[in-house]
Amino acid sequence: MSGHNKWAKIKHKKAGTDAQRGKLFSRLIKEITIAARSGGGDVNGNPRLRLAVQTAKDNNMPADNIKRAIQRGTGELPGVQYEEITYEGYGPGGVALMIELVTDNKNRTVAELRHLLDRNNGKLAEAGSVAWMFQKKGGIEVPKSAIGEEELLNIILEAGADDMSVEDDYYDITTSFEAFESVKKAIEDKGLKINNASVQMLPQNTIRVEGREAEQVLKLMEALEEHDDVQNIYANFDIDDSVLAQLNQ
Repeated sequence: MSGHNKWAKIKHKKAGTDAQRGKLFSRLIKEITIAARSGGGDVNGNPRLRLAVQTAKDNNMPADNIKRAIQRGTGELPGVQYEEITYEGYGPGGVALMIELVTDNKNRTVAELRHLLDRNNGKLAEAGSVAWMFQKKGGIEVPKSAIGEEELLNIILEAGADDMSVEDDYYDITTSFEAFESVKKAIEDKGLKINNASVQMLPQNTIRVEGREAEQVLKLMEALEEHDDVQNIYANFDIDDSVLAQLNQ
């Protein structure tokens, strides 16, 4: 799976600032609210809500914030009515983009998104023109300090995982959408720490970008990441680690 989740790896290294933490909390609150609205407020009977709540807890979100987000989703508390939208687009070098948003004003959001893409050498695409390049997959990160590679590999393969790569300080596990919950549970049942677990849209193939185009792609991704309505961005670019190190100097 090398290169298939490059943006997630870049974000992993950049994570940690207060501003990024505030952005993460905002996204998690929206996800909890929408999950509760669509599937009910019982975490045991709503897998999407269960994952959102667990992610919020893992990131030290206060319990009261989680509770209020659920209550806004179920209607027990008044709140903003959010709408989920996914837009497809292209970035520099023909890089394919899947952009998941949550907004209370669709017209405003699409106008801002179009302007942001135009300003950064990208463009919106017609529905269906990019989506076929991506597959819904589960992604789970386990710190390397928690367990040996071979032992973890045996656990996840037995539970139905597809693949595992070794990063700087964590294992990156890929599962099918259907096996995500069972693989995650198998890891948890062993008492192992999970840094992050999410359902993602991973590209089936990647496009190598270099030089000026690589710089433009990263600039676009960061601009999209900063937009308040953007929940997730998936792209099929691959940038060599040596090039990435030069760009981050």
